[in-house]
Amino acid sequence: MPSDHAKRRQKLQKLLSREKLDALLVTSFTNVTYLTGFTGDDSYLIVTPDDAVLVTDPRYTEQLEGECPDLALHVRDPGVKMTPATAEALRGVGAERVGFEEDSLTVGSLNRLTEELKGVDLVGVSSAVESLRLVKDRSEIAAIRHAAELARRAFDVVRAAWTPGAAERDLARELEYQARRFGGARLSFAAIVAAGPRSALPHATPTSAKVGDHDFTLIDWGVFAPLYASDLTRMVLHGAPSKKFERVYNTVLEAQLAGIEAIRPGAVCQDVDRAARDVIEKAGYGKKFGHGLGHGLGLEVHEGPRLGRNQETELRPGMVVTVEPGVYLPGWGGVRIEDDVLVTKSGHELLSDVPKRLEDCRI
Repeated sequence: MPSDHAKRRQKLQKLLSREKLDALLVTSFTNVTYLTGFTGDDSYLIVTPDDAVLVTDPRYTEQLEGECPDLALHVRDPGVKMTPATAEALRGVGAERVGFEEDSLTVGSLNRLTEELKGVDLVGVSSAVESLRLVKDRSEIAAIRHAAELARRAFDVVRAAWTPGAAERDLARELEYQARRFGGARLSFAAIVAAGPRSALPHATPTSAKVGDHDFTLIDWGVFAPLYASDLTRMVLHGAPSKKFERVYNTVLEAQLAGIEAIRPGAVCQDVDRAARDVIEKAGYGKKFGHGLGHGLGLEVHEGPRLGRNQETELRPGMVVTVEPGVYLPGWGGVRIEDDVLVTKSGHELLSDVPKRLEDCRI
């Protein structure tokens, strides 16, 4: 039975046939990993309608034997640069019309490749592999679910040890330490820990500010475990909520639940965004929610599909998206709640399970 990676290459090969390409040169290292399972870098994949060849170098031959033993290799000798090695491999497969990833290959590399491949038609292709990555297979869904679980466990430890004297950046470091301790490769991105007014910055960088000096703190974090990402946001409340915090928090939570409820096969991404945005606008905070509702998750923490205005992609079973509405009030602070959601055949499934009722926020 073909491996998951072989099945992905087969889907791509069907696309090549439709586009009348003799080969596709995959230069995005993330896409190479998706199609092969190889976790190194400095390697390109050449996919033909009936085969695939990885252009690599001797540093990775032993690693490749373990990660993708059935993959054909074109190993460049020491001192041979990637462009001539790639050109040689393309000549070896007899490709005359070659697609290349125009969102990945640099202009300089394309010019050098054009010089090496006289008479070969090089055709820019956009999002060929990314279109396959939109829908996750079972192994990918399991990996994201595991990444969300490790994110929850790391957060649970940090929250249990919470002290008012802790600095934002100390908590961010502790989240990463705990994520790695539980088996994660690293955080999905530099954790956002923002207390009080700084939480009004959607991408705030942690500082030396003490969280106990403010009524609430926003924490946005995720884990790669090891290749697939999770992405969550929760609020930590120091004591009883003020009327304002309660009003804003409940608005954001209602919006998030409305967005999640709108997720199902066939739903249009902009309509899911609208379901949540309507709640926030009705509460009078429409101008304080300035970003899209969410994004896809996978080998990258931000990938397709996008939940936002003018996003006409229809959701399909196997897609995984974040749902993360927020309200940001300069001078006071911001509230954001985020979860990872799988589109199922009949609706949706929450992959993250960190409690998020207002009473759950209190330390």
